[in-house]
Amino acid sequence: MTTDGGLRPVPDVLTYLAGRWRVERTVRDLAGGAAGRFAGTTVFSPLTGGGLLHEESGTFTWQGVSRPAERTLRFLPGAVAGTADVRFADGRPFHDLDLTSGRHVADHPCVADLYRGEFTVRDADHWRTVWRVGGPAKDLLLVTDYGRAA
Repeated sequence: MTTDGGLRPVPDVLTYLAGRWRVERTVRDLAGGAAGRFAGTTVFSPLTGGGLLHEESGTFTWQGVSRPAERTLRFLPGAVAGTADVRFADGRPFHDLDLTSGRHVADHPCVADLYRGEFTVRDADHWRTVWRVGGPAKDLLLVTDYGRAA
């Protein structure tokens, strides 16, 4: 957090995210009560033509069973300087991202479910996402903490 306990504004989200991050995620099924955990790393590396390639890998444990997990996203320069247009690996739109205030809320409709993400910058080396997923197919809460790796 900033010295006054507030959010940390980020003038350019792509510059802020570039590099390697440690990742800790909890996943809770709010309807059924099951819980899981992901631990791993996320690397934001430069994309040819601008933007960042987000590659996450680690171990996901769900109901006592651990298995490798990974995902890839593309963080492209947004329409407004300092923001990003986040896309799935295949190019489909995911959400926008503007951390100029230190906080951002984004929605992503997925079939009949709605993903609502809140992004919070704590300081130069820590940020958090909280995704609430609701709809007929899912009722989940995903909380992810990122810490910059040395």
